[in-house]
Amino acid sequence: MRYAIEYLDTAKEHHLARVELMEIESDCLRAVIKKSSDWRERERAETVLLLASGKTVKEVAEQQNLCREAVRIRRRKWLKRGLASLPDQPRSGAPTKLTNEHRQQLGQWVEAEALSSRELLTRLAEQYQVHIGPTTLRTELKLLGYVWKRTRYSLKKKARSRTLRTSPTRD
Repeated sequence: MRYAIEYLDTAKEHHLARVELMEIESDCLRAVIKKSSDWRERERAETVLLLASGKTVKEVAEQQNLCREAVRIRRRKWLKRGLASLPDQPRSGAPTKLTNEHRQQLGQWVEAEALSSRELLTRLAEQYQVHIGPTTLRTELKLLGYVWKRTRYSLKKKARSRTLRTSPTRD
């Protein structure tokens, strides 16, 4: 029985990579928790601070409602890259179909006249043989600083005209 207790104690020491923070790092982590606009960064910073305070992976996972492996991954990334491990890393994806020339032309078309998304997509296809979807178009226009608004009909005007026509005449 004594052997099993010694084994558990040594195993505990070996598998637990301690997170030790310098004062400036803990100040930076607290600032991220208070001021960062990205909730993922705030959550990762909180994980590191909790681990540095001496809590176990299990305790941190329960407190933050995460699985233990997520806490371990965050700890590993912190030990490897420090503060650079907090923000999201760039992800892979398809290369953009639009060049800067296409974006510039889109901006000129939008400034010149009010066009629907279908008309903009048709022009892109006819002039440049570029085929993109409406969501990609909206994303590109948003990156150019434009706000996409759909025209809406006022239901109040229709309701008012309907009540005026159907209301009975009074004597």
